[in-house]
Amino acid sequence: MAQSGNPDTAKTAHAKDVPVLPIWSLVVPVAGVLAILLHVAYLGLAGVIIAAIIMMGCVLAAVHHAEVVAHKVGEPFGTLVLAIAVTIIEVALIVSLMMSGDGDKTTLARDTVFAAVMIIMNGIVGLCLLVGGARHHEQKFVLRGVSSALCVLAAMASLSLILPNFTSSAPGSFYSPPQLIFVAIVSLILYGTFVLVQTVRHRDYFLPAGDGDLSQNAHAEPPTHTQTLIALGALIAALIGVVLLAKSLSPHIEKSVASAGLPLAFVGILIAALVLAPESLAAVKAARRNRLQTSLNLALGSALATIGLTIPTVAVLSVIMGWPLSLGLDPKSMILLFLSFIVSIFSLGTGRTTILQGVTHLVIFSAYLFVTIVP
Repeated sequence: MAQSGNPDTAKTAHAKDVPVLPIWSLVVPVAGVLAILLHVAYLGLAGVIIAAIIMMGCVLAAVHHAEVVAHKVGEPFGTLVLAIAVTIIEVALIVSLMMSGDGDKTTLARDTVFAAVMIIMNGIVGLCLLVGGARHHEQKFVLRGVSSALCVLAAMASLSLILPNFTSSAPGSFYSPPQLIFVAIVSLILYGTFVLVQTVRHRDYFLPAGDGDLSQNAHAEPPTHTQTLIALGALIAALIGVVLLAKSLSPHIEKSVASAGLPLAFVGILIAALVLAPESLAAVKAARRNRLQTSLNLALGSALATIGLTIPTVAVLSVIMGWPLSLGLDPKSMILLFLSFIVSIFSLGTGRTTILQGVTHLVIFSAYLFVTIVP
């Protein structure tokens, strides 16, 4: 009786159960590496267009391979894969720009981290809540996990981006070298403790809610070890392609921004958005499948990794290399950061969300973009 089903249906189900690495997802990261080696972005307008297309292809490939790896390791470990990978490459990008000597290195790390936090907390989270709420009306998640992430994120953001404005050992928005080392250590401690809680001691806090639509992953067989290793290598190559191509395209973006009469700070937002694009697409895709817990794990985990790994790295380099590092936000940015946390506490404080919370977060994100463009 169990074998009397439609052969076509069985064949389709079997094909759907087998994780596939499409040819395009393997070719695009290789094309990205070749484009970087050949400096395609510097070959005129056609080169810029080609580099931009390849970069977006790398974004899509990164999302696909991250899902393959995540399915192999399971939740909540899977959501850590893309967050940590992107953050490591983001740190490398910041450091390379700081060493290049172009622009104001003093505020580069601060502006990049703040832009990433605002994009994640309001842009990505807001879009996930809006898309998920529009399709499923109301979505649920495990409140204890999200509350834990917000608690750690509020502490790290305040210590790294707000407290420097109120210390007296160094003038202005700067930490003294001992203070930088202290902040680097406590940021690593907070992030390391969060990862321990998420993956070992209280893993159930971050698992998808039982009533979510997990059919696409729950019934599919996990990829083989070979497929996972190939996907992991392609993921790393794709992420490197996204970041380095974005860096190659940044001079052209700066010219376009200047021609449009926009402030140069907007360039940092564009670059941060490109770097976070793989996580954004993966999070929104999960929300559409009614897997909001996975979306929030990705988003909030990325924000935690951004501060918990980026700030310690640039702080240590600042002390070693003697680079001045301005971390304190201006009053306008502090208000937006406070507002983001207050709204997040209320919008994610019940374990249930609708489109209303999504629209609210997106309005805050639009306000952040507007006051950056029109200061």
